[in-house]
Amino acid sequence: MKKIVVFYSLTGNTRFIAQTIATCIGADVLKLKPKKEIAQEGFLKYFWGGKQVVLKEKPELLPLDKNPLDYDLIFLGTPVWSYTYSPVVSSFLAQIKLENKKIALWCCHGGSPRKTLENLKKRLVGNIILGQIDFDEPLKEGVESATRKVSQWAREIDLLTSST
Repeated sequence: MKKIVVFYSLTGNTRFIAQTIATCIGADVLKLKPKKEIAQEGFLKYFWGGKQVVLKEKPELLPLDKNPLDYDLIFLGTPVWSYTYSPVVSSFLAQIKLENKKIALWCCHGGSPRKTLENLKKRLVGNIILGQIDFDEPLKEGVESATRKVSQWAREIDLLTSST
């Protein structure tokens, strides 16, 4: 079974989880990159990021170096922006039509995931959602506990797909 971890990360939390999943289950990695990135520090990141979400903007992505449609299992991760998934992930989902795929979802946040994962599930109707999980600032709140938590979850998802 071919496995891939697809993610966007601005500050590194979602990247950390993505790399942990990929290492744990032997998956390929696809980092989503916008052509124009917003600032990583300061108040302006919240302003510009929130603006993109509210206006439903879809920033242009750099070319993908892997085709997610070639994979059987997709782990999809996003930071939480204005209580939902990031505009970069929205761009990805508009560009790549995922159908009948086995997908596991995760998000990283600095407070609450709110409806981020539910919004993603609504956007991914027609796929099989195998599980979901969220992480509260893993790089700040506890790398070791986040590593244990995500590793156990990823192995459970991997075993679930291996048995079907």
